[in-house]
Amino acid sequence: MTPSGATVGVFGGSGFYRFLEDVDQLEVETPFGPPSDRVAVGSLEGIRVAFIPRHGAHHTLPPAAINYRANLWAMKELGVTRVIAPSAAGSLQARVQPGDFVVPDQFVDRTWGRADTYYAEGPKVAHVSVADPYCPQLRKLAAAAAAERGVRVHGRGTVVVIQGPRFSTRAESRWFSSMGWEVVNMTQYPEVVLARELELCYVNLSLITDYDVGLEGQPGIRPVTVAEVERFFASNNDRVRALIVGLIPTLPAERACPCGTAMQGAVIGG
Repeated sequence: MTPSGATVGVFGGSGFYRFLEDVDQLEVETPFGPPSDRVAVGSLEGIRVAFIPRHGAHHTLPPAAINYRANLWAMKELGVTRVIAPSAAGSLQARVQPGDFVVPDQFVDRTWGRADTYYAEGPKVAHVSVADPYCPQLRKLAAAAAAERGVRVHGRGTVVVIQGPRFSTRAESRWFSSMGWEVVNMTQYPEVVLARELELCYVNLSLITDYDVGLEGQPGIRPVTVAEVERFFASNNDRVRALIVGLIPTLPAERACPCGTAMQGAVIGG
């Protein structure tokens, strides 16, 4: 694959299936199979941007069926070095309200069976560090871009990633909340780790669409439903897009973060 000139990649989450107009739709082959959909490549203020709808253009892929390895590999093949990954998410804390954005700095993985590394079968053996899985430079810029637009944003937080497609039980959600974790989501793992293995900068923008079931019992808070998530995200799509459109031009040419050297020393005997 010839690099497309794109240096920024954007993944679209639930309800976010298109980003830029006047794009080239590219079919990208990867060693791990096809990505979720064709890659749309266009320009934003002179910056080439690649976009993949994470669940497919018609939302045909549930969280556990997404080919995360192919999606990230396609971005890397096209020349992308930074990935912006918005997603719908539920709140686990009363202070994190629907309509807020959370820019996580940590995750907790509760998934199983997902292809979550490029080094699963050898002959290279690698153990990448994910002590700090999200790009610190992108996180800071994303939080600033949100604040400048009057968006209520939490500049850090922990996202617990559940397998799906079901939502949490009351007991699970109470456990997550009691641990102090802020956000629950189904797609952050292994996406963020695969980006780290490819030495890409990665930031998640969690749009809070609902309170999770563990907050039920507090006044005015009801359990999450698919209909509510879809309605809320659709009504906030413009806010998500505006935040990303505002963020991309602020990205400096040079990456002042450790993401680009994440695999140094990670390969045993390499």
